[in-house]
Amino acid sequence: MAHSGFHSLREETAASLPVTGDLPDWLRGSLIRNGPGAFSFPDGSAVDHWFDGLAMLYRFTFDPGGRASGGGDAVHYRNRFLRTDAYEAARSGEFDGGFATGETTLRSRLAGFLTAPYDNANIVAERVGDRYVALTESPRGVGFDPNTLATTGPVDREGDAPSGQLSCAHFKRDPATGALVTLDTEFGRTSRYHVTAWTPSGDRRHVATVPTEKPAYMHSFALTPRYVVVTEFPLRLDPRRFLRPGRQAPFIEQFEWEPDRGTRIAVVDRTTGAVVAEPVTEPLFGFHHVNAFERAGGSEVVFDFETVPDATAIDSLYLETVRAGEMGAIAGRVDRFAVDLGGAVGTDRYGAAEATVSRERLSDEGTALPTASPARWCREHRYVYAMGMDAPVTEWARRVVKLDAETGVTRTFGDGADYFGEPVFVPAPDGDDEDDGVVLTIALDVDADRSRLFVLDGETLAERARATLPHAAPFDFHGRYFPELRAAAAE
Repeated sequence: MAHSGFHSLREETAASLPVTGDLPDWLRGSLIRNGPGAFSFPDGSAVDHWFDGLAMLYRFTFDPGGRASGGGDAVHYRNRFLRTDAYEAARSGEFDGGFATGETTLRSRLAGFLTAPYDNANIVAERVGDRYVALTESPRGVGFDPNTLATTGPVDREGDAPSGQLSCAHFKRDPATGALVTLDTEFGRTSRYHVTAWTPSGDRRHVATVPTEKPAYMHSFALTPRYVVVTEFPLRLDPRRFLRPGRQAPFIEQFEWEPDRGTRIAVVDRTTGAVVAEPVTEPLFGFHHVNAFERAGGSEVVFDFETVPDATAIDSLYLETVRAGEMGAIAGRVDRFAVDLGGAVGTDRYGAAEATVSRERLSDEGTALPTASPARWCREHRYVYAMGMDAPVTEWARRVVKLDAETGVTRTFGDGADYFGEPVFVPAPDGDDEDDGVVLTIALDVDADRSRLFVLDGETLAERARATLPHAAPFDFHGRYFPELRAAAAE
């Protein structure tokens, strides 16, 4: 049943898991995943939407030839709730809503973001300077100890760079400079998108500000060595709603689908802060940019993005719907967008009015949570890894897929479990090819009532190793592999 992954997990544990198969000798870091761990609370109340479950972190530390019972490879596992204000409110019966749960006034919700930002940081984990931080769509992150997963406290936007009331949950890291780029939305008489960047040392600076009449809901953005790409979907919010009295619908339901606006693609120069192009393409929606790069000497910006036709994808993820197996519009398709900047690189005249955008479908394979190799971030990539979804969607992802953007060929893996989560590619340190490495994914075995970690070959998707968790984990969101977090520190 599709609802099997939408249960609440109460157990927090630490264990060394024996491995079936063989881990690569070089795989010695840690995968840290984040997602909703509980959807109901001690007082009998519950959240309404998958996105609103209480944040739980999962750490998988790889130990080839390590300390598994009986010898052999091991994976050291730990899971733990984030101890946040939202967590404590849920335990005391005072949880007042989140992304799609609970009625509120929009004004009070946004005022709360300013004074005590929403901290149920259940989407992804990142390293910001020397801190490890759980993130959500609020400008408040939550710090945690990467070894014990203990919560260390709030991490707010620091310094003089502007911020806002909402944030793209996905930061983008430039591998060449180490900069960690963010996109925040500030609501006001004239609303603005603020692009900022953390340096590797953790200092934060302003990159650019893009004005907007009606802010769009955006979960991610795209980054190249020269540009930030802001994809402004026609799921928009009128700031005048702030003035309406009385209690209103949940936060995300304040946004309205306005397809006549199309989708504005604002290309921002990371050095000057100027919007060098802002073509408008057909109305579309989605959550995840896979990767972006430049061609033709920087005069063309290319990004892969997982699209869905409209914003009903959000409605399809209410718990009442997914537990009934009625997931509707959740399946996406990975499309490649190319923006011709319409002018010469090396001048300040890009001819923004002449910029054009084209769209190409990479595969008809239904997908969710697509990723690319971190070794290819901000550079041209060939392969995309994703959860494989049938369309129309009646069940969760039954497989992992690998899309070849050059040939259109797909590979799949779907053995050893029923439902699969986001695949994370880890490149081999000395690999020659883009797909030389492994793919890490968590999958749920319904009959065994257990989740499993699979280590797949990056080229063929053949299984290399697996480890079984001591429980069934709810479907989570995103993971990051941190090569510096090794077994000796995790013990």
